[in-house]
Amino acid sequence: MSAVRHHLVAAAAAVVLHAPDALAAQGQPLAVTLGDAIRRALDVQPAMVQARGTARNAGAGERSAWGAFLPTVNTSASASRSNQTRFDPNSTNTLPPVYSYAGGLSASVVLFDGFNRFANLRASSATQDAAAAGLVNQRYQTTLATQQAFFTALADEELVRVAQAQVQRARQQLQISVNKFQAGAATRSDTLTSTVELGSAQLALLQAQANLATAQAALGRQIGVDQLVRAVPDTTLPPLPDTTAVRASALETAPVVTQAEAAGRAASAQVWSARAQYWPSVTVSYSTNRTGVGSPDLPLFSNYPETFAWRFGLSWTLFNGFQREQSQVSASVARDVAAAQAADARRQVNAQLTQQVAALFTAYAQIGIAAANVVAATEALRVQQERYRVGAGTQLDEITAEANLTQAEVNQVQARYNYLIARAQLEALVGHAL
Repeated sequence: MSAVRHHLVAAAAAVVLHAPDALAAQGQPLAVTLGDAIRRALDVQPAMVQARGTARNAGAGERSAWGAFLPTVNTSASASRSNQTRFDPNSTNTLPPVYSYAGGLSASVVLFDGFNRFANLRASSATQDAAAAGLVNQRYQTTLATQQAFFTALADEELVRVAQAQVQRARQQLQISVNKFQAGAATRSDTLTSTVELGSAQLALLQAQANLATAQAALGRQIGVDQLVRAVPDTTLPPLPDTTAVRASALETAPVVTQAEAAGRAASAQVWSARAQYWPSVTVSYSTNRTGVGSPDLPLFSNYPETFAWRFGLSWTLFNGFQREQSQVSASVARDVAAAQAADARRQVNAQLTQQVAALFTAYAQIGIAAANVVAATEALRVQQERYRVGAGTQLDEITAEANLTQAEVNQVQARYNYLIARAQLEALVGHAL
């Protein structure tokens, strides 16, 4: 029975010892700081690329809206030659085929379109504001996702160290049980229980190592690296920020609110654009053409006779089967929905701000509580180990104290990174660093 037990312990220890080698076979992790990770993620994340593209499209749309006030200008030039002979109008002689050349210039401008261009200009400007706010919002969301992946990798690395310490304590406990059993001061049940505890600690270490590899791979994907990435910890823990001024300015600076309000302004401008269909449209255009058979005087064809024309036009739709009314209703509905969404976004930010501030203060308080628990659990384990060594305590008391210490250390790691994540979530909500 003893041989079987020692064989199982040795096999488990071999697996634990070779697990880091198996993970190392995937390649040496790339060490990055938090700032470097955020910078890389902002460059490669598809959501950021899309947000930047949306902002570029919005800027091009606003330029197009301004361009509607400018005239449209076209120019043309052609050269042709046919194999058909032609008659000289002054005689009966035929003339050989020759090249004929033509050049033209035309321009047109809308003088009045029922204020549709002004409405489109307001809509495009609001759309650009919404796109800019969306870009800011996506930047903070990407930053938050990167911070969460970074802090998860850091926490898992610390949890590996906690699991290693748990294995070390379990080995010491097994050695003490074996020594007491050989001295006749303990039963075989004590050594078997210690063996089980060591195996459980080794399994916990394996799971912690697997979690660390998973977190490092996820961090690598987040920053656009095809390998494991090790998070380099910061030596300082940021203090608790002053949230009084944050609440006062959050509803004005929150990217979600800014984006929703800009979308509402764009929808309101579309209502005016729909109303422009009830007005007439007035345009003016000018065109000039020159044609000849001699070599042209480029680029103006000034050696050819000119033919030009001015045109003024008015177009007014009197009835189009209620299509204008349908457009008007659709634009009004979209405006009302956008206004409701903007108001709800403001209420949502207000509610989330209360939630995030409470979570931030709770996480910060848990750091101190968890640290005190680790100190108390460490001392309790020391006392129980000494009591068990001299025969004044039971093995169950020592195992319970050891489990309490392990859980206290895990809670301390989680509390520290829960605070950092809560702080990052608050920054993403308000749209600026705390």
